[in-house]
Amino acid sequence: MTITIAPQSPLSPEGQALIAASQEALLEVLGPDEIFSFSAEDLAAPSVTFLVGRDDAGEPLGCVAMVDCRDYVEVKRLYVAPRGRRRGVARLLMEDLENRAREAGHEAVRLETGDVLVAAVQLYTTLGYAVRGPFGDYEAHPASLFMEKLL
Repeated sequence: MTITIAPQSPLSPEGQALIAASQEALLEVLGPDEIFSFSAEDLAAPSVTFLVGRDDAGEPLGCVAMVDCRDYVEVKRLYVAPRGRRRGVARLLMEDLENRAREAGHEAVRLETGDVLVAAVQLYTTLGYAVRGPFGDYEAHPASLFMEKLL
């Protein structure tokens, strides 16, 4: 199976469905005050590239957003639908995001996640991300884990 990744509007029906599913998945393991994710409207900003991964049939399997923060990009809304899991979709989405960030001249990719999101933290670690302190407008929070990969 081939996975294709391309930019898409987060406001499209498929984009909104992926974002809603992402939010539901987060709420299964985190409280609302522990989630610092962006809405579809937030992700529709000019500084954001929203990427969708699709299977051979064109079905959306997952998404990730890349927020341009000048020197670095921030990862938001990495999510893979249950039917796309264990197929390398998250890794492909992250690699595509990193390539786009590198091509645009960014120095690093940063993210905020939760240590309870074990699979996500494991993926980021295997991709070369290291734990760091808060960045941007984030403050330290007991549910947050901040990570970075230099490009």
